[in-house]
Amino acid sequence: MSLRRKIADSPRVNRAIEAILAGYVRFAYRTSRWERRGFEEMDACVASGEPVIFVLWHQRLIMAPYLFDTSLGRICALTSAARAGRLAGQILVRLGFETIPMSSHKRHVALSREVLRRTKEGCSIGIAADGPRGPARTSSGVPITWARMTGCRVFTVAFAERKVIKLPTWDQQMLPLPFSRGVLLCQEWTDEVPKKPNDEQVETLRLSLEASLDEITDTADAAAGRDGKSPKTQAG
Repeated sequence: MSLRRKIADSPRVNRAIEAILAGYVRFAYRTSRWERRGFEEMDACVASGEPVIFVLWHQRLIMAPYLFDTSLGRICALTSAARAGRLAGQILVRLGFETIPMSSHKRHVALSREVLRRTKEGCSIGIAADGPRGPARTSSGVPITWARMTGCRVFTVAFAERKVIKLPTWDQQMLPLPFSRGVLLCQEWTDEVPKKPNDEQVETLRLSLEASLDEITDTADAAAGRDGKSPKTQAG
């Protein structure tokens, strides 16, 4: 095994990186001014013990703990079992989330049972609709599957700041900057999901959720003074 891989797989190194990144996110959030809009309905559901499905684009994942109020109820984020996914998952854990690792070796039925078990306990489910590998801002059908299976209400969320750090990842993961201003937005996705949708219905619902996520993310960008256009409509 190479030295680089040994370092990457070191629990001590990973814990240090997790602590640094989680501490940075806390610092950036606490030193900035945030406008929070549209969370009343989701917060009321969670406070009453009703779990929800919480969906965002992977690019905005790092601020998920400030988009979901964990003082009101529990939430589990679906994360990749790969090295980067484990790191991201542990950062979320340090900021109040629980995680359910997704693995190519874990059978879909086992993951479905775990999601059902958590929601029956009153735990909400958080998912990046285009994660963990993309393509960026193209929703998978997973949120539709969980909505059909659990019957939970679905809420789309996004954050934006005027200036952010963009990491060199497939989705240009955004980190907030300290001493700045930003917005946190939430909106319910209200399309009805049938218990047994056909393939055409699933695709229609997937596209609808994707459009809803684009809308709330672009609205957040515009409110923060960033370019409000989706990267899908921009060259490069």
